[in-house]
Amino acid sequence: MTTCYGYTRVSTVKQGEGVSLEAQKDEIIRYAEKHGLTISRWFEEKETAAKAGRPIFDAILRDLRTGKADGLIVHKIDRSARNFRDWAQIGELADQGVAIHFATESLDFQSRGGRLTADIQAVIASDYIRNLREEAMKGIRGRLKQGLYPHMAPLGYLNQGGGNPKTPDPARAPLVSEAFTLYGTGNYSIRSLCVEMDKRGLRSRGGRALSRTSMDQTLSNPFYCGIIRVRKTGESFKGVHQPLITASLFQRVQELKTDKYTPKVVRHYHLYRGMFLCAACDNKLIAERQKGVVYYRCHSKNCKTRCIREEDIEREVQCGFDQINFSEPNFGHLSTTLTTWYEERRFMFGTTDALAFRKSEIKTRIRALTDALIDRLIDKEAFADRKEHLLIESRKIDEQLEKMSEFDAGAGQLIKFLELAKNLAGLYQIATPSEKRLIVELATSNRIVDGKNVELQPSEWLSTVGLAMTVLYGGVYRDTARTPTKVQIRQFKKLEAVLAEPSVGDMVEQLSAIMDKYNGTAKSPVKKVNSSQFGSLPLKE
Repeated sequence: MTTCYGYTRVSTVKQGEGVSLEAQKDEIIRYAEKHGLTISRWFEEKETAAKAGRPIFDAILRDLRTGKADGLIVHKIDRSARNFRDWAQIGELADQGVAIHFATESLDFQSRGGRLTADIQAVIASDYIRNLREEAMKGIRGRLKQGLYPHMAPLGYLNQGGGNPKTPDPARAPLVSEAFTLYGTGNYSIRSLCVEMDKRGLRSRGGRALSRTSMDQTLSNPFYCGIIRVRKTGESFKGVHQPLITASLFQRVQELKTDKYTPKVVRHYHLYRGMFLCAACDNKLIAERQKGVVYYRCHSKNCKTRCIREEDIEREVQCGFDQINFSEPNFGHLSTTLTTWYEERRFMFGTTDALAFRKSEIKTRIRALTDALIDRLIDKEAFADRKEHLLIESRKIDEQLEKMSEFDAGAGQLIKFLELAKNLAGLYQIATPSEKRLIVELATSNRIVDGKNVELQPSEWLSTVGLAMTVLYGGVYRDTARTPTKVQIRQFKKLEAVLAEPSVGDMVEQLSAIMDKYNGTAKSPVKKVNSSQFGSLPLKE
């Protein structure tokens, strides 16, 4: 009695849900009955044969080499192997006397002519896979050129089917954006960021906390700022999906990630850690928790500054922000005046044209890079690196154009800038601890503790706003229609110059994110606290 193994295979698990496996099995049973063969064991596999290394197929080969069965019955040649390595192993078994049968192929594998025919069909099956792979790669590359990502959506996005861009995941997208923002502050390492995002609820699709490797890969993926990078080839393409972060933030994160020697681990997340200096010795105050109360101490020997409670510092900081107060009538009149001024200056704006020119230059440079690659003047790695850099720069320009289109005649950005100063006290009162820390960092400077007294000054940009508002509205608001005066225009230009500074632009972006989060819920606190060096701002009316 000749015993044989029966082997059935489909390329994917999804194909296994159909009738193909059962149909193969029926053909093998009929073939065995017709030729008097006994099937001692069945093997079923749901994996492509294009690559070597199928676990079940390899197990069959091991058993046949040790004589556990006399032969092998397969439905067709392409069900056994579609690569030359596996086909060569089947040939070696036949040379060792193992009977190889193909249920639907009328050929004698033991004869020279039959082996030749089988070899030709195996070559055709292998070439079919090679051609199929090339066509699939053409389709994938076509999708990439269209700005579509033809693979599984990264964390924070959802798949929408073939031919459609990925869409932000309502649950995870905000958390992924927060992860980039937190790491961009420079206060977190990958490890501490994993811990923080686990607390905030960021999970993988399997519901588990992100590992350090997963977090590192997420922070390194330009997909989140609108650029598709193909990891295998290193190529980059401009995506049509909605970005979760700005190109500037992505670049900032990459710079921080490359600086491996900068310590970023923060062990204790006290609100004002490292922000206040001792007036006597100019050293940073160290935060400590004692019996549930956080104290800030100067650790220098013989220093008069001993300690101060965190709640005392917070009270003085809130008091400082309380001094910033624009009256609603003045602010409303300011918005109207600004809009009038921008409308009169429309013909002078050349910003959009300049950005368009820069974008056309980038396209020209990308074409020149491509020509250099074709002419072999640069290698693929240098080409991919430079092209990605140019695409990120192009994405930055797109972001600027998108922001410009959102403002009404250009006045919206400056008004929002002033709204930030107006709402600082309310925002600070209702913000989370990490947001409070960010507000203090961006809005204050020269933060000093002298004994039990807290002294802090407004940042330069906030001082400029305060001075401008004092000049514009030193007196009581009068509801009188008028065009902007020379004094007003001079102050508007000063405010524009401050807003044009890159550091202030980043500050506005971060504070705007906090303000948009609360969506106008910030209100000026009713209770006022006396005494603060911050009160030197001439804004209170």
